[in-house]
Amino acid sequence: MNIVVLDGFTLNPGDLSWAELEKLGNLKVYDRTEANLTVERSKDAEIVITNKTVITESLISQLPNLKYVGVLSTGYNVVDTLAAAKNGIVVTNVPAYSTDSVAQITFSLLLELVINVGVHDKSVHKGEWENSDDFSYSKTPLIELQGLTFGIIGFGRIGRTVAKIANAFGMNVLANNRSEIKEIPDYVTVADKSEIFNNCDVVSLHVPLTNENSEFVNAKILSMMKSSAYIINTGRGGLINEQDLADALNNGKIAGAGLDVLSTEPPLADNPLLNAKNCIITPHIAWATIAARKRLMKIAVENVKAYIDGNQQNVVS
Repeated sequence: MNIVVLDGFTLNPGDLSWAELEKLGNLKVYDRTEANLTVERSKDAEIVITNKTVITESLISQLPNLKYVGVLSTGYNVVDTLAAAKNGIVVTNVPAYSTDSVAQITFSLLLELVINVGVHDKSVHKGEWENSDDFSYSKTPLIELQGLTFGIIGFGRIGRTVAKIANAFGMNVLANNRSEIKEIPDYVTVADKSEIFNNCDVVSLHVPLTNENSEFVNAKILSMMKSSAYIINTGRGGLINEQDLADALNNGKIAGAGLDVLSTEPPLADNPLLNAKNCIITPHIAWATIAARKRLMKIAVENVKAYIDGNQQNVVS
C-alpha cells in the first residue's frame, strides 16, 4: 500500500519519527508540495496525508487510486470533503491534540498585549533601566486581568480550556457556541455574539472556518467593541476581515489584537495587519509545541491503521 505525506515538515522538522507510519505501507514523505506537483506525487497512492496542501475536487478526479486522505490537523477545510465522499474517499482529521497548547498561546498573546513583556525587556537591554531616575518605570499602560470580562466564541474543547484559565485569572467568562452548550461550568455565562462583542474586554475566537462564518468579524462587529477591548484569534485567519481589523486598530476603535493565524499563510507583504497598531502576530504556532506534535503524529498514525483494519475513526467526510 502506497502512502504519501505531501507536507510533513511542519509536523516533523526532524525531531520526530515517521517509523510507525512506515510500518503501515510503502511510505514517501515530502517536506512540502507545490500545487503543480500534487497530482504527480499522489497518483500512485491509496493513502495521502496532508496538512495544508489543498485537496480539491479537480485533484481528486485525477487520482483514481486514492481511497483515504488523512489531515494533519483538527481543521479540515483544505479538503473538499463533499467531493471525497462522492468518490468514496475517507477523510479523517486529528481532533483535540493541541487543546492545551492553543489555550496556552491564547493567554501568551493576551498577556503580551496587556503587559508588553517584550517591550519592557528590550527597554532594559537598551540601557533604559540603568539610566532611569526611578527604580521602576513602564513603557506602556499595564492592565490587570482580574475582574475583566473574557468572551469566548466557540465553546468546544479549546474554548472550555481557555475558560478555565480565564477563570483562574479572576475574569468573568461569557461563552457562545453554534450549538447548545451542555454541562455549563458554574463560572461561565452563555451569551449571544452581540452581547459578547458589546460587553467583553477580551474576545477570543475558537471556531472552525466555514462558509457561514467567513469574515464574520468585520467592521460592524468591531464597532460594537469597547475601545479598550482586545481580540484574540487562534482559530483561522479567515474568520476576520483583515482590512476592517487593521482599520479598527489604527483608528483606536479597539485597543489591540493577538493573532496566531492569518487569512493567507505565509502572509502576503501587503497584508494590512502586518503594519497595524498594537497587533501581535505569531506564525501559526499554537498547535506546534513538541508535546502537541507528538500527539498529532500518534493519532494520525492510529487513524491510518484504523482505516487499514476496517475500523475507521475520526472520519469527517
